[in-house]
Amino acid sequence: MARRGFQDQLVSLEEDVLYMSELVSERLRMGLSALEQKDRELAMEVIEGDDEINSLYLKLEGDCIDLLALQQPVAGDLRFVASSFKVITDLERIGDLATNLGTYTLDAERDVYPDVDVQAIGDMTVEMIEDAMTAYENEDPEACFAIADRDDELDRLCERASEIVVRDLIESEIEDGEDVESTMADVSRLLLTIRDLERVGDHAVNIAARTLYMVENSDELIY
Repeated sequence: MARRGFQDQLVSLEEDVLYMSELVSERLRMGLSALEQKDRELAMEVIEGDDEINSLYLKLEGDCIDLLALQQPVAGDLRFVASSFKVITDLERIGDLATNLGTYTLDAERDVYPDVDVQAIGDMTVEMIEDAMTAYENEDPEACFAIADRDDELDRLCERASEIVVRDLIESEIEDGEDVESTMADVSRLLLTIRDLERVGDHAVNIAARTLYMVENSDELIY
């Protein structure tokens, strides 16, 4: 009977981790939409919603600690709980990066560098998170490697986008009367946005790496 209760706790933990991932992915989408539309109300919703993600993280952290301390799982169950703890940590950090997008929206003065498709990069990161969580749910090692491979593509897109911004800034001539400080602030915001989206991809790979460890006891993607 005790064992059945323990298995129920494991199922509940998985369901809660998946729910947290859905919440985080939705907040990231909202942050991207706020940035694209310069929607200050939506940006504030993302920023204020970070408390919900943090509270859920702390709750699940406590659940993982209780399972480790009180149930003392072994082998596969131990890897599942330990990996789930790592997954929620990455999800919480993605939530922080989504909050950053909300803050950048509030600070934005104008559109800069339309040649840099931030939304396409953002869409890719959301897909990577969702694919990583599907791999976690389905215990799919092949999908874990696919996510790691896709991160290389994301890194190239982010590097190219940053190069465009920096090159254009170097080559541009500030017109008379143009607010240099405002221009530099907008450029800095865009570079930070690109950097944060690249970090979201890194967290998706971390989730895939922990999933691979959970399923096959392999640390190949962790290092």
